[in-house]
Amino acid sequence: MSGTTARGGAHPTLRARKPGYAVMQECLAIQSAAPSRTRQQRFWGRDPLVPEARSWFKGALGERHVARQLEALGPDFAVLHAVPVGRGATDIDHVVIGPTGVFSINTKNHSGHDVWAGGRTLMVNGQRTPHAHRALVEGERATTLLSAAAGQQVSVQPVLAVVARRLRFGRTTPAVATLPPEGLGPWLRGLPRVFSDETVRFLSMVAEERRTWHVEAVVLHDTLRHVQRFERLERERVVAADRRRLLRKARALAG
Repeated sequence: MSGTTARGGAHPTLRARKPGYAVMQECLAIQSAAPSRTRQQRFWGRDPLVPEARSWFKGALGERHVARQLEALGPDFAVLHAVPVGRGATDIDHVVIGPTGVFSINTKNHSGHDVWAGGRTLMVNGQRTPHAHRALVEGERATTLLSAAAGQQVSVQPVLAVVARRLRFGRTTPAVATLPPEGLGPWLRGLPRVFSDETVRFLSMVAEERRTWHVEAVVLHDTLRHVQRFERLERERVVAADRRRLLRKARALAG
């Protein structure tokens, strides 16, 4: 079955998962419950994204941005996105397997904000967040699940990929490796080698099986339709923003 496509769904391994898949689903579910824009609202360039969906939309953009950075790792590394864990909708944003280890990467999109990291603390604009703690728990859970599936101890190192206006660090080294997306590739490649090529191939095959992480081995409705809908929403937002800029220029010229 690993070489087939489930009818009405995506390839049964996690290779088919697109970055930000889970948060896209949440964003689109909220959007679908909101009324459509009227013709007048479209004319004036009203943002099609409802306020309740904005944090999910921003999260999806962050995961897609990090995914683009991970694509540059090359063939020595296997990268999985939106890896479903447990029984519900919880997921790991990215799992990376390569010669330098296995990593669970948690993406946080705080674009436009200042982020400070030190020890087990990560603050956004001076406010404490649970990001570091949750990343550590995620790494421990991933270690347990992957080790059980592989039949050997496999340590999964948690990583925080933080999109921010400015990322600063305290005197104490962060308990979780905390990096801007652009720094992920050089950092992952620069670590000491711990796995042979054969081990990387074996762990990659184990990791891409959904049953390694989730109680449901295959989900037939897990398709690319949500990705297409999300990208359409992105385009609609760009069109609306262009419309608002054009109307502002027209008013300025008229005045």
